[in-house]
Amino acid sequence: MDEQNKFPPEANKPSAYKILIVDDDDIIRETYRQVFQEHGFESISAKDGVEGIDLATKEKFDVILTGIIMPRMDGFQLISALRENVDTKDIPVAIISHLGREEDRRKSKELGIENFIVQGTMTPREVVDKMKSLIVSGSAFQLGFDYSAWDAPALAKKMNLAGFECPSCQNKMILELTPKPEGKGFDAFFKCPKCDLHL
Repeated sequence: MDEQNKFPPEANKPSAYKILIVDDDDIIRETYRQVFQEHGFESISAKDGVEGIDLATKEKFDVILTGIIMPRMDGFQLISALRENVDTKDIPVAIISHLGREEDRRKSKELGIENFIVQGTMTPREVVDKMKSLIVSGSAFQLGFDYSAWDAPALAKKMNLAGFECPSCQNKMILELTPKPEGKGFDAFFKCPKCDLHL
């Protein structure tokens, strides 16, 4: 592993969490490595699943963020390998997808991965918060609601969401709640379960 992939978040200050970022796209990998570093993570990166599984079995990580399409071993193969190893099977994993294909979303759910992030639908800071919540809680909560009850119509009008339909694909939005990293309260987003748009 290149030592440039591992930096202390702040001098003389221990990091709260340790994340492994696995992606073959140099720009995306480095961008997220730096963003997580800036938010107190010890951030280590790998270029593909083979390098990722090697690091995951040698070091202790709090969470793993992986891409899907990579040489030698893709993200799904990486997740399967992690789940088969007693030392890595319980590490929380999230997928970041460049394409957001429905078949990839289905396959991730089959592997037990509920956190499927489509590149560009969340800001890097929102991804950091999601990973912190995943470490704390293991999962986000996804809720349906009555689109016509109580203040829902007024909120839809204020957000310019006619009937809470996704602006991208017109699918009905759901409410996603992620526990705050400090353990009190939730961060809330409207999310399209089809295209993963977050509002």
